[in-house]
Amino acid sequence: MTMSLSTEVRMIKGVGPQRAELLAQRGIYTLEDLFGYLPFRYEDRIRFSKVKEIQPNGTYTIRARVMSGQAVRTMRGRDAIYHLLVQDDTGQLPCKFFHGGYLEGRLKPGQDLVLHGKVEVDRLRPARLEMINPQIETLSGEEIDSTEVGRIVPIYEAIGTFGSRAIRRAMYAAVQQVDLNMPDVLPEALRARLGFPSRGEAIIHTHFPTPEESLDALNTFRSPAQQRLIFEEFYLYQLSLALDRRAARKQNAITFRVREDAVREALKRILPFKPTMAQKRVLGEIVADLEKPLPMNRLLQGDVGSGKTIIALQGAVIAIENGTQAALMAPTEILAVQHFLSARRILSRAGYRVELLISGLKGSEKAAALERIRSGEAQLVIGTHALIEDNVEFARLGFVAIDEQHRFGVLQRKRLMDKAASHGHAPHVLVLTATPIPRTLSLTLYGDLDVSVLDELPPGRTPIVTRITSEPHLSGVWEFLRREAVAGYQGYIVYPVIEESKLELKAAMEEYERLSRDVYPKLKLGLLHGRLSSEEKDDVMQRFRSNEVQILVATTVVEVGVDVPNATVMVIEHAERFGLAQLHQLRGRIGRGARKSHCILVAPSRMTDEARARLETMVRTSNGFEIAETDLQLRGPGEFFGTRQAGNLGFHIANPLRDRELLELARREAFALVDDSAQRQALEDTLRALPGQWQQRYHLARVG
Repeated sequence: MTMSLSTEVRMIKGVGPQRAELLAQRGIYTLEDLFGYLPFRYEDRIRFSKVKEIQPNGTYTIRARVMSGQAVRTMRGRDAIYHLLVQDDTGQLPCKFFHGGYLEGRLKPGQDLVLHGKVEVDRLRPARLEMINPQIETLSGEEIDSTEVGRIVPIYEAIGTFGSRAIRRAMYAAVQQVDLNMPDVLPEALRARLGFPSRGEAIIHTHFPTPEESLDALNTFRSPAQQRLIFEEFYLYQLSLALDRRAARKQNAITFRVREDAVREALKRILPFKPTMAQKRVLGEIVADLEKPLPMNRLLQGDVGSGKTIIALQGAVIAIENGTQAALMAPTEILAVQHFLSARRILSRAGYRVELLISGLKGSEKAAALERIRSGEAQLVIGTHALIEDNVEFARLGFVAIDEQHRFGVLQRKRLMDKAASHGHAPHVLVLTATPIPRTLSLTLYGDLDVSVLDELPPGRTPIVTRITSEPHLSGVWEFLRREAVAGYQGYIVYPVIEESKLELKAAMEEYERLSRDVYPKLKLGLLHGRLSSEEKDDVMQRFRSNEVQILVATTVVEVGVDVPNATVMVIEHAERFGLAQLHQLRGRIGRGARKSHCILVAPSRMTDEARARLETMVRTSNGFEIAETDLQLRGPGEFFGTRQAGNLGFHIANPLRDRELLELARREAFALVDDSAQRQALEDTLRALPGQWQQRYHLARVG
């Protein structure tokens, strides 16, 4: 029976209802989905080794005959170790199968087998080698027709109890029964020019490579079939970004007047310090966008403390001076409140009206705030996700800033933009991030945005001293922090969890009690974590800003949005548990004043190599872009591609770090296709050829 790509996986031989449920947990429902579940490596099981050639710790495929087999029960009697002895024309090889009772009676002397597995030294008889838990294939005659041997074999990550071997057999059955002569999502002219195989050929040869294929190429994702699928994923996503940009350029935006004296004076009036050259350059790039009748869509990258917020406030002032409202959306209430307090301090003296809108407001306060936003009385509105709720109406929204964009999804950004679209124009959008993103990832995550970079810190900042220490030296750390507090300065102590857990990690609540009682009985400590109400968080932060609280014990809720120049010490316990980006953000809470600041990373003396590399990177550099590059090398790009950041990109095989050349090529081809009116028909044909789930995955369910 010939199946289609939309056939449910339960119909494939070897799957059935139970395994279909396991696959569904991975989002695999149809054969189209199944073909997207790709091998993570390959093994060469074509070339047979002789018994006399094998060496300890090697993995081999051998062809041999059964000499004897016996199951030996364990002491508990519920299981058995199966001992198998095989022989080829060069010698004999013992094999051992743990939990191998099922083999008893199935393997007969004289039977021909192909075995594939790792060879180890027999612990009881060190002079003897044995193969441990090999995969076996029984042979009939001379022909080998199998998914397991006689070919380059794909290795899949198990899905629950659905192991690699069973997945491989189900995949082979699917390939045999499906008509892979399918419509191709890549235009024929493009495939011919780039030398790519058809989509059907690429699927077959990625799952079941030909014997001539290079094993090294396969395991480094450089085979022609893999390269075509990698390009396809990049191309489709870049096509969606190109369509987004094309659609945005067809929208109308309000052309702001910036070079008039009144606006220039307003911008000078709100500046709390002399701008850096980088800030002047970036503001110039933003002004050039705001003076056009097209909506600005710009990403502003800047390290911790580089002045992104003041740039956003300058953009808001330009919008207000042009008779429109501005909005700034932040991912957490703490960050939103921090921005609100800063903006009110900077803007209110110039007569601008700043409004805060967060979920934690009381009912009457929220209703009054919504009315001021609707009437236009509120000129700059700062808030969290509350800004995109249906009941929020702006009088005339002209400028939108979104802070820490990587914590939002693309749809949330669009919902805020739609608040302006209801008035017949698109807003100018400035996306802010303090998580520096290497250019390759920037192209993928924010390919529809222009990019500005603040690569200069304001003068007067003293470099932060960062060092690693361990639990036995904590008494010295606490004494150092006490001396700073007595001298009038403040500090943070950060823990990875709120309450005690089975992970055996110190917790903020318990440590706050212990430190207050046993270590700092004469100092004022505060506790800040995500479970506190908005009022409680505001109260703690206000007391910390005014130095009523000298030491703030917290979780990573202080990662962003806390700006207290008087804080000079950051102690991070279980620092090995934090990612590099988190550590860099936490460290950015100090070093904001003139006094020398210290970041102390507390970690066990024994930790993983990756954890040690992270901490040593923190000691070596404070450059956010260098840290981001190192983070990318250590972790790969996966963390940048969660649904929080950019929707479900659906990358099954593409890796922007490993495949950056293909990413650049796919971007050029996709953007050229969208911009070339002569290829408009080809574009429409391409989109119509996509299965429904591809259109949904890449947000391509429209021709822009």
